Amino acid sequence: MSKMVRIEIEAHGGTDMMKLVERDIPALQAGQILVRHEAIGVNYIDTYHRTGLYPVPSLPSGLGGEAAGTVEAVAEDVTNIKAGDRVAYCSGPIGSYASHNVISAASAVLLPTSISAAQGAASLLKGLTVQYLIRQIYAVKEGDCVLFHAAAGGVGTLAVQWLKHLGATVIGTVGSEEKAELVRALGCDHVVNYRKETVSERVAEITNGAMVPVVFDGVGKDTFEDSLKCLQRRGLMVSFGNASGPVDGVNLGILASHGSLFVTRPTLYDYIPTREDLEHAANDFFSAIAAGGMKIAEPTAYKLEDAAKAHEDLQARMTTGSLILVP
Repeated sequence: MSKMVRIEIEAHGGTDMMKLVERDIPALQAGQILVRHEAIGVNYIDTYHRTGLYPVPSLPSGLGGEAAGTVEAVAEDVTNIKAGDRVAYCSGPIGSYASHNVISAASAVLLPTSISAAQGAASLLKGLTVQYLIRQIYAVKEGDCVLFHAAAGGVGTLAVQWLKHLGATVIGTVGSEEKAELVRALGCDHVVNYRKETVSERVAEITNGAMVPVVFDGVGKDTFEDSLKCLQRRGLMVSFGNASGPVDGVNLGILASHGSLFVTRPTLYDYIPTREDLEHAANDFFSAIAAGGMKIAEPTAYKLEDAAKAHEDLQARMTTGSLILVP
Protein backbone atom coordinates (compact mmCIF):
# COMPACT_ATOMS: atom_id res chain seq x y z
CA MET A 1 0.00 0.00 0.00
CA SER A 2 1.25 3.47 -0.87
CA LYS A 3 2.36 5.83 1.85
CA MET A 4 1.77 9.50 2.56
CA VAL A 5 3.02 12.01 5.11
CA ARG A 6 0.73 14.25 7.08
CA ILE A 7 0.51 16.51 10.11
CA GLU A 8 -1.38 15.01 13.05
CA ILE A 9 -2.35 16.02 16.57
CA GLU A 10 -2.81 13.45 19.35
CA ALA A 11 -4.42 15.98 21.70
CA HIS A 12 -5.78 19.51 21.50
CA GLY A 13 -3.44 22.32 22.47
CA GLY A 14 -0.59 24.47 21.19
CA THR A 15 1.49 24.13 18.07
CA ASP A 16 3.75 21.65 19.86
CA MET A 17 0.93 19.11 19.36
CA MET A 18 1.53 19.12 15.58
CA LYS A 19 3.68 16.20 14.41
CA LEU A 20 4.69 15.01 10.92
CA VAL A 21 3.93 11.30 10.56
CA GLU A 22 3.84 8.66 7.83
CA ARG A 23 0.59 6.83 7.15
CA ASP A 24 -0.89 4.41 4.62
CA ILE A 25 -3.04 5.98 1.92
CA PRO A 26 -6.60 4.71 2.54
CA ALA A 27 -8.32 2.60 -0.13
CA LEU A 28 -10.89 4.46 -2.21
CA GLN A 29 -14.53 3.97 -1.32
CA ALA A 30 -17.51 4.73 -3.57
CA GLY A 31 -17.68 8.35 -4.65
CA GLN A 32 -14.10 9.14 -3.62
CA ILE A 33 -10.97 10.40 -5.34
CA LEU A 34 -7.28 10.45 -4.37
CA VAL A 35 -5.59 13.83 -4.72
CA ARG A 36 -1.83 14.35 -4.71
CA HIS A 37 -1.40 17.76 -3.13
CA GLU A 38 0.72 20.47 -4.71
CA ALA A 39 -0.38 23.16 -2.26
CA ILE A 40 -2.37 23.15 0.99
CA GLY A 41 -4.40 26.07 2.32
CA VAL A 42 -3.79 27.31 5.87
CA ASN A 43 -6.86 28.90 7.44
CA TYR A 44 -7.78 30.29 10.83
CA ILE A 45 -10.32 27.52 11.35
CA ASP A 46 -7.38 25.08 11.39
CA THR A 47 -6.13 26.71 14.59
CA TYR A 48 -9.60 26.22 16.12
CA HIS A 49 -9.45 22.50 15.32
CA ARG A 50 -5.96 22.29 16.84
CA THR A 51 -6.93 24.02 20.09
CA GLY A 52 -10.30 22.31 20.41
CA LEU A 53 -12.41 25.46 20.05
CA TYR A 54 -14.02 23.51 17.22
CA PRO A 55 -13.70 19.84 18.25
CA VAL A 56 -12.45 17.34 15.69
CA PRO A 57 -14.43 14.09 15.22
CA SER A 58 -11.77 11.99 16.94
CA LEU A 59 -8.15 12.00 18.09
CA PRO A 60 -5.52 11.53 16.84
CA SER A 61 -6.55 13.77 13.95
CA GLY A 62 -5.18 15.42 10.89
CA LEU A 63 -5.62 19.16 10.33
CA GLY A 64 -6.76 21.30 7.45
CA GLY A 65 -9.62 21.12 5.00
CA GLU A 66 -8.31 22.86 1.87
CA ALA A 67 -5.82 21.91 -0.84
CA ALA A 68 -5.20 21.78 -4.56
CA GLY A 69 -3.41 19.29 -6.73
CA THR A 70 -3.77 16.51 -9.26
CA VAL A 71 -6.19 13.60 -9.14
CA GLU A 72 -4.26 10.31 -9.05
CA ALA A 73 -7.17 7.87 -8.86
CA VAL A 74 -10.98 7.81 -8.81
CA ALA A 75 -13.50 5.27 -7.59
CA GLU A 76 -15.30 3.30 -10.29
CA ASP A 77 -18.56 5.22 -9.82
CA VAL A 78 -17.01 8.70 -10.18
CA THR A 79 -17.81 10.16 -13.59
CA ASN A 80 -17.41 13.93 -13.23
CA ILE A 81 -13.68 13.84 -12.38
CA LYS A 82 -10.89 11.72 -13.87
CA ALA A 83 -7.27 10.93 -13.09
CA GLY A 84 -5.03 13.78 -14.22
CA ASP A 85 -7.59 16.55 -13.53
CA ARG A 86 -6.47 19.60 -11.56
CA VAL A 87 -8.78 20.16 -8.64
CA ALA A 88 -9.16 22.18 -5.47
CA TYR A 89 -11.35 21.53 -2.45
CA CYS A 90 -12.14 23.22 0.83
CA SER A 91 -14.83 21.07 2.41
CA GLY A 92 -13.15 17.72 2.56
CA PRO A 93 -12.66 15.70 5.72
CA ILE A 94 -10.14 17.24 8.10
CA GLY A 95 -6.71 16.10 7.00
CA SER A 96 -5.47 18.22 4.10
CA TYR A 97 -2.14 18.95 5.83
CA ALA A 98 -0.70 15.98 3.95
CA SER A 99 1.01 14.90 0.75
CA HIS A 100 -2.20 13.11 -0.35
CA ASN A 101 -5.83 12.99 0.69
CA VAL A 102 -8.82 10.83 -0.13
CA ILE A 103 -11.90 13.03 -0.46
CA SER A 104 -15.42 12.92 -1.81
CA ALA A 105 -15.52 13.75 -5.52
CA ALA A 106 -18.55 15.91 -4.72
CA SER A 107 -16.40 18.29 -2.68
CA ALA A 108 -13.81 18.95 -5.43
CA VAL A 109 -14.04 21.66 -8.07
CA LEU A 110 -12.07 21.73 -11.31
CA LEU A 111 -9.45 24.47 -11.32
CA PRO A 112 -9.48 26.84 -14.31
CA THR A 113 -6.20 26.71 -16.23
CA SER A 114 -5.58 30.35 -15.35
CA ILE A 115 -5.33 29.56 -11.62
CA SER A 116 -2.26 27.76 -10.26
CA ALA A 117 -2.46 25.07 -7.60
CA ALA A 118 -0.87 27.51 -5.13
CA GLN A 119 -3.46 30.17 -5.93
CA GLY A 120 -6.29 27.63 -5.76
CA ALA A 121 -5.23 26.27 -2.38
CA ALA A 122 -4.69 29.80 -1.10
CA SER A 123 -8.00 31.20 -2.29
CA LEU A 124 -10.87 28.71 -2.68
CA LEU A 125 -12.05 28.64 0.94
CA LYS A 126 -11.50 32.38 1.31
CA GLY A 127 -13.15 33.09 -2.03
CA LEU A 128 -16.20 31.00 -1.17
CA THR A 129 -16.30 32.73 2.23
CA VAL A 130 -16.35 36.15 0.58
CA GLN A 131 -18.96 34.90 -1.90
CA TYR A 132 -21.43 33.84 0.77
CA LEU A 133 -20.77 36.97 2.84
CA ILE A 134 -21.20 39.63 0.15
CA ARG A 135 -23.32 37.80 -2.43
CA GLN A 136 -25.68 35.73 -0.26
CA ILE A 137 -25.94 36.96 3.34
CA TYR A 138 -25.90 40.63 2.30
CA ALA A 139 -26.01 41.13 -1.46
CA VAL A 140 -23.73 44.15 -1.77
CA LYS A 141 -24.68 46.46 -4.60
CA GLU A 142 -23.19 49.49 -6.28
CA GLY A 143 -23.21 52.50 -3.97
CA ASP A 144 -23.28 50.56 -0.69
CA CYS A 145 -20.79 51.63 1.98
CA VAL A 146 -19.62 48.64 4.02
CA LEU A 147 -17.16 47.95 6.84
CA PHE A 148 -14.85 44.94 6.55
CA HIS A 149 -12.60 44.07 9.50
CA ALA A 150 -9.11 42.59 9.06
CA ALA A 151 -8.98 43.86 5.50
CA ALA A 152 -5.34 42.79 5.03
CA GLY A 153 -5.98 39.13 5.85
CA GLY A 154 -6.55 36.33 3.40
CA VAL A 155 -10.34 36.80 3.33
CA GLY A 156 -10.07 40.58 3.61
CA THR A 157 -7.77 41.10 0.63
CA LEU A 158 -10.16 39.19 -1.61
CA ALA A 159 -13.21 40.92 -0.12
CA VAL A 160 -11.82 44.43 -0.69
CA GLN A 161 -11.22 43.68 -4.36
CA TRP A 162 -14.57 41.98 -4.97
CA LEU A 163 -16.47 44.72 -3.10
CA LYS A 164 -14.79 47.37 -5.26
CA HIS A 165 -15.64 45.33 -8.37
CA LEU A 166 -19.29 45.46 -7.27
CA GLY A 167 -19.11 49.24 -6.91
CA ALA A 168 -19.16 49.50 -3.12
CA THR A 169 -17.37 52.02 -0.93
CA VAL A 170 -15.13 50.00 1.38
CA ILE A 171 -14.00 50.90 4.89
CA GLY A 172 -11.35 48.42 5.99
CA THR A 173 -9.67 47.96 9.35
CA VAL A 174 -6.02 46.96 9.81
CA GLY A 175 -3.47 46.77 12.61
CA SER A 176 -0.42 48.43 11.04
CA GLU A 177 0.59 51.03 8.49
CA GLU A 178 2.16 48.34 6.34
CA LYS A 179 -1.18 46.55 6.15
CA ALA A 180 -2.92 49.89 5.50
CA GLU A 181 -0.73 50.45 2.45
CA LEU A 182 -1.55 46.97 1.19
CA VAL A 183 -5.32 47.41 1.33
CA ARG A 184 -5.18 50.90 -0.13
CA ALA A 185 -3.35 49.42 -3.10
CA LEU A 186 -6.20 46.92 -3.48
CA GLY A 187 -8.73 49.76 -3.68
CA CYS A 188 -9.91 50.17 -0.09
CA ASP A 189 -11.51 53.65 0.07
CA HIS A 190 -10.97 54.30 3.78
CA VAL A 191 -8.53 52.49 6.08
CA VAL A 192 -8.82 52.53 9.88
CA ASN A 193 -5.93 51.41 12.10
CA TYR A 194 -7.78 49.85 15.01
CA ARG A 195 -4.63 49.99 17.17
CA LYS A 196 -4.62 53.80 16.99
CA GLU A 197 -8.24 54.77 16.35
CA THR A 198 -11.73 53.86 17.55
CA VAL A 199 -13.35 52.26 14.55
CA SER A 200 -16.90 53.47 15.20
CA GLU A 201 -15.71 57.07 15.61
CA ARG A 202 -13.87 56.92 12.29
CA VAL A 203 -16.89 55.33 10.57
CA ALA A 204 -19.03 58.18 11.87
CA GLU A 205 -16.55 60.70 10.43
CA ILE A 206 -16.27 58.92 7.08
CA THR A 207 -20.05 58.57 6.64
CA ASN A 208 -20.97 61.97 8.14
CA GLY A 209 -22.89 60.16 10.85
CA ALA A 210 -24.90 57.94 8.50
CA MET A 211 -22.96 54.79 9.53
CA VAL A 212 -23.09 51.59 7.44
CA PRO A 213 -25.82 49.03 6.66
CA VAL A 214 -23.56 46.01 7.20
CA VAL A 215 -20.38 45.06 9.08
CA PHE A 216 -18.38 41.96 8.15
CA ASP A 217 -16.42 40.93 11.25
CA GLY A 218 -14.09 37.94 11.35
CA VAL A 219 -12.20 39.22 14.40
CA GLY A 220 -14.80 38.39 17.05
CA LYS A 221 -14.51 39.28 20.71
CA ASP A 222 -12.32 42.39 20.44
CA THR A 223 -14.42 44.15 17.80
CA PHE A 224 -17.98 42.95 18.40
CA GLU A 225 -19.40 45.76 20.54
CA ASP A 226 -17.72 48.58 18.63
CA SER A 227 -18.90 47.01 15.37
CA LEU A 228 -22.50 47.35 16.54
CA LYS A 229 -21.92 51.08 16.99
CA CYS A 230 -20.92 51.31 13.31
CA LEU A 231 -24.33 50.18 12.06
CA GLN A 232 -27.30 52.10 10.82
CA ARG A 233 -30.72 51.50 12.34
CA ARG A 234 -31.78 47.92 11.48
CA GLY A 235 -28.27 47.23 10.21
CA LEU A 236 -26.77 43.77 9.91
CA MET A 237 -23.78 42.52 11.89
CA VAL A 238 -22.16 39.51 10.19
CA SER A 239 -19.87 37.89 12.78
CA PHE A 240 -18.13 35.16 10.79
CA GLY A 241 -14.92 34.48 12.73
CA ASN A 242 -13.15 34.41 16.10
CA ALA A 243 -9.60 35.63 15.43
CA SER A 244 -9.50 37.41 18.81
CA GLY A 245 -11.66 34.82 20.60
CA PRO A 246 -15.33 33.90 20.46
CA VAL A 247 -18.08 36.39 21.21
CA ASP A 248 -19.97 35.30 24.32
CA GLY A 249 -22.10 36.69 27.12
CA VAL A 250 -24.07 38.93 24.76
CA ASN A 251 -27.13 40.66 26.18
CA LEU A 252 -29.62 40.74 23.30
CA GLY A 253 -30.92 44.05 24.60
CA ILE A 254 -27.81 45.70 23.14
CA LEU A 255 -29.25 45.10 19.67
CA ALA A 256 -32.33 47.14 20.56
CA SER A 257 -30.33 49.96 22.12
CA HIS A 258 -28.22 50.34 18.95
CA GLY A 259 -31.21 50.55 16.61
CA SER A 260 -33.01 47.20 16.33
CA LEU A 261 -29.98 45.53 14.79
CA PHE A 262 -29.70 42.09 13.20
CA VAL A 263 -26.81 39.71 13.94
CA THR A 264 -25.87 36.48 12.23
CA ARG A 265 -23.11 33.99 13.08
CA PRO A 266 -22.85 32.01 9.84
CA THR A 267 -20.64 29.21 8.58
CA LEU A 268 -19.79 28.61 4.95
CA TYR A 269 -21.07 25.05 4.90
CA ASP A 270 -24.67 26.16 5.49
CA TYR A 271 -24.39 28.23 2.30
CA ILE A 272 -22.95 25.43 0.11
CA PRO A 273 -24.91 22.42 1.42
CA THR A 274 -25.31 20.76 -1.99
CA ARG A 275 -23.05 20.07 -4.97
CA GLU A 276 -25.12 22.54 -6.99
CA ASP A 277 -24.62 25.26 -4.36
CA LEU A 278 -20.86 24.59 -4.26
CA GLU A 279 -20.52 24.78 -8.04
CA HIS A 280 -22.59 27.98 -8.20
CA ALA A 281 -20.51 29.70 -5.51
CA ALA A 282 -17.18 28.54 -6.98
CA ASN A 283 -18.19 29.59 -10.50
CA ASP A 284 -19.28 32.99 -9.18
CA PHE A 285 -15.84 33.38 -7.57
CA PHE A 286 -13.90 32.17 -10.62
CA SER A 287 -16.02 34.43 -12.88
CA ALA A 288 -15.19 37.46 -10.76
CA ILE A 289 -11.50 36.64 -11.13
CA ALA A 290 -11.86 36.18 -14.89
CA ALA A 291 -13.66 39.52 -15.15
CA GLY A 292 -10.71 41.26 -13.52
CA GLY A 293 -12.49 41.81 -10.23
CA MET A 294 -9.77 40.11 -8.22
CA LYS A 295 -6.14 39.21 -8.56
CA ILE A 296 -5.01 36.23 -6.52
CA ALA A 297 -1.68 37.20 -4.98
CA GLU A 298 0.98 34.54 -4.69
CA PRO A 299 0.64 33.16 -1.15
CA THR A 300 3.31 32.92 1.51
CA ALA A 301 4.60 29.35 1.39
CA TYR A 302 5.81 27.15 4.25
CA LYS A 303 7.05 23.58 4.00
CA LEU A 304 4.55 21.00 5.23
CA GLU A 305 6.88 20.11 8.11
CA ASP A 306 6.83 23.79 9.16
CA ALA A 307 3.04 23.87 9.64
CA ALA A 308 3.44 24.79 13.33
CA LYS A 309 5.38 27.92 12.35
CA ALA A 310 2.61 28.87 9.91
CA HIS A 311 0.05 28.59 12.74
CA GLU A 312 2.19 30.69 15.07
CA ASP A 313 2.65 33.45 12.50
CA LEU A 314 -1.05 33.44 11.61
CA GLN A 315 -2.20 33.68 15.21
CA ALA A 316 0.32 36.45 15.94
CA ARG A 317 -1.22 38.44 13.05
CA MET A 318 2.23 38.63 11.48
CA THR A 319 0.97 37.65 8.03
CA THR A 320 -0.76 39.37 5.14
CA GLY A 321 -2.70 37.64 2.40
CA SER A 322 -2.87 33.86 2.26
CA LEU A 323 -0.65 31.08 3.55
CA ILE A 324 0.01 27.66 2.05
CA LEU A 325 1.94 24.55 2.93
CA VAL A 326 3.96 22.76 0.25
CA PRO A 327 4.48 19.00 0.63
